[in-house]
Amino acid sequence: MAYSPLLEARGLTKRYGDTVALDALDLGVNSGEVYCLLGANGAGKSTAINCFLDFVRPDTGSALIGGSVVADDPIGTKQRLAYIPETVMLYGNLSAVENLEYFATLATGTRPARPDLLKHLITAGLTEVQADQRVGGFSKGMRQKVGIAIALAKGADVLLLDEPTSGLDPKASNEFHGLLGMLRAHGAAVLMATHDLFRAKESGTRVGIMKRGRKVAELRTDEIGHADLEQLYLQHMHD
Repeated sequence: MAYSPLLEARGLTKRYGDTVALDALDLGVNSGEVYCLLGANGAGKSTAINCFLDFVRPDTGSALIGGSVVADDPIGTKQRLAYIPETVMLYGNLSAVENLEYFATLATGTRPARPDLLKHLITAGLTEVQADQRVGGFSKGMRQKVGIAIALAKGADVLLLDEPTSGLDPKASNEFHGLLGMLRAHGAAVLMATHDLFRAKESGTRVGIMKRGRKVAELRTDEIGHADLEQLYLQHMHD
């Protein structure tokens, strides 16, 4: 039986008037992989993620999650994924555990027990004390950890991350790198749009470089060094 990636783009194309936001994008992300999309603003990274979320419908081609076409089964495919944007939107007047309870209940239809909620928050890097604090006072890195906890509580096996390390200090960025390793170990397929070449090399298993809606290069991170990745990226940006 043929093996299918958990997340796949097949000829994904999207135009806005004369502007081609995505140009026949093909990629696949398997269980236990972190695929990093690199590119300048407007390269098509966020448009690709929005197609997987069904926020944007492609003109041609398909976005698939778990072998199902997102446009044909938007509700079913959303049940398998979690989305972590640059800034995780939470209810600031609620605590971390209250936010997690709300979003987990919304996603699963059942209300998790407090010990289970705390387990997910602690796994994501928060302390039990922080779990009971209002998220309105949380740093961006702490909010990202609540987002990871939501993905864990939902049982998502596909994660879409849009610039998750933008604005994080080095310590928080390193902690997020550790969380990505944990998600890989749990068998998740992760697609991450980022400008951070260092973190893409450290956290990713593969990277795809995008320019003007096209994927112009794809490589494994264990086959290239930081300096070579930077040189390749800059070469494509200047071509």
